[in-house]
This record gives sequence, structure tokens and C-alpha cells, in this order.
Amino acid sequence: MAKQKEKEEKTNVMRVLEAAGIPYTPHQIPLSKDSPLDGVSAAALLGKPPEQVFKTLVTQGPKGEHFVFVIPVAETLDLKKAAKAAGVKSVTMLPQKQLFPLTGYVHGGCSPVGMSKAFPTYFAEEVILVDTMLCSAGKIGHQVELRPNDLIALVGGEIADLIVS
Repeated sequence: MAKQKEKEEKTNVMRVLEAAGIPYTPHQIPLSKDSPLDGVSAAALLGKPPEQVFKTLVTQGPKGEHFVFVIPVAETLDLKKAAKAAGVKSVTMLPQKQLFPLTGYVHGGCSPVGMSKAFPTYFAEEVILVDTMLCSAGKIGHQVELRPNDLIALVGGEIADLIVS
């Protein structure tokens, strides 16, 4: 008897993209308990350059407001540049324990698409250098590849200078 093809798991991010009519390619990272979960390792496992794979970071402003920043996985968010982009005096990284209650996503599976609530979202200007980008599909080990302009338009994002020089 032929082995049945494994059904591809659809995440909420994929459903949101489909509902918006945005084409994407799903990717799954082969994970084991020994697999490193950092973005650069994920890019290598996907066979993609790190400049094409983006991570989603959530910050908090001085009045408790929240901002989302999407930057290449090998880069570091410059908090001063991030605050300037968001138009606030300062931002700090959101404590990891607050991520799931705020966004509905766990650390390592946070996506700018489909958060529990829409937050102002900023993309590192390096996003314009790639034809397609990968970001989390909302679950650890799952990524979606799509055109940056489609994603930016979907989340109402802005492009800004965000990474440490």
C-alpha cells in the first residue's frame, strides 16, 4: 500500500494570507530536540541567505504602547532607531513571558501577520533588497516566503532604518 502524502499543516498566518489573496510559499524547518532555534540556523536549514529571512520583534514604548519590528535574522535591532521610527522617546524589548498573552505567538514563532491585535509595524529598510522574504508562519519551524510589498501592505507597515550599524 502506498504511503499517504503527509498533509501540509496550515497556520493562522497562512489562512490570513490566503484570505487576503497574497501568494506565498510555505517552508518547514526540520527540527529535532538538538536543533538550534536561532534565525541564522533556520536560514541555513532552509537553504536561504540570512538577509532573506526576517525575525519579528515586539517592543514596548514608555507609555505601555507596543510596536513590532521586522528585521533580518542576522541583525540586531537598534532600540534608539526603533524608537525614532515609532515616534516615541524610547522602546524596550517586550519580556518574553508577555509575548504570548499580547500577540498569541510564542517566542520563535512570532509573525507580523495575525497577531491578537494590530500594532504599528516597521520593517528594516534592508527588506527592499530582496525579491522575496521569509518570516515566521506563526509556529516554530514554519515559515512563509512572500513578496515584501505584499506583507508590508497587509500589516500597514512602514520601512525604516532599524538595525545596528
